[in-house]
Amino acid sequence: MNITVFLGLTGTVIGLVRALPQLFRILRSRKALGVSIDTALTSAIVSAGWAIYGFLTQQPYVTLATGASAAVFFVITLYALKFGRRIKELRIAPVWFFALLVAFFAGKEAGLGMILPVSILVSNIPQIYVAAREENLSDLSLGTWVLSMSDGFVWGLYSVIEQDYAIMVFAIFQLVTSGTIVFLKLLNQKRCRAEVRFL
Repeated sequence: MNITVFLGLTGTVIGLVRALPQLFRILRSRKALGVSIDTALTSAIVSAGWAIYGFLTQQPYVTLATGASAAVFFVITLYALKFGRRIKELRIAPVWFFALLVAFFAGKEAGLGMILPVSILVSNIPQIYVAAREENLSDLSLGTWVLSMSDGFVWGLYSVIEQDYAIMVFAIFQLVTSGTIVFLKLLNQKRCRAEVRFL
C-alpha cells in the first residue's frame, strides 16, 4: 500500500465519522446549544460539492468521504432545528448552494475546483461566530471538530502528494478554522468549570 492510498483511506474514514460525534451529542441531549445550523447545512452542501468534484476528477476517496459527511451534516441540521435552533439562522447556506451551482454549470470540475477550496472557510465561519458569541456551548461536539482538524491535516498531506491545489487550500482552511472552533470550545469549558468552582 503506497502513501497516497493510505492517506486516501485514512481521510475517507475520518470523513465517514467526523460529523457523527456531533449528531450523537444532539440526539443524546435533545438540545443544540452552541451548534450553528448555518455551518451544519453549509457543510452538507459543500461536502456534496466535494463528492461531485471527487467523482469528476476520479478520486473515489474524496467522493466517499465527503458524500458520507454531506448526509450526516444534513441530518444534524434537521435535528438541530427540531431541538431549538431557528431557520432564520440560515444565512450563508442558501447563498453558497447557489454559488456552487453556478460554479458547477459554468465549469464542471474546474469551476468546483475554484470555489470549493474557500467553501470550508465559508462553512466554518458561522460556527466560529456562534462559539464566540454564545455562552453555553454544551452541545457543540469537541470530537467532531478535533476530527475536522485531523481531516484537514490528512487531506493536506494527500494534496501535496497528488499536487491537487484545490484540496490543499481546503485542507489549510479546514485545519485553521476547525482549530479555532476547538480553541473556543476548550476556552468555554474552562470558563464553565471556573464558574462552577466559584459557586
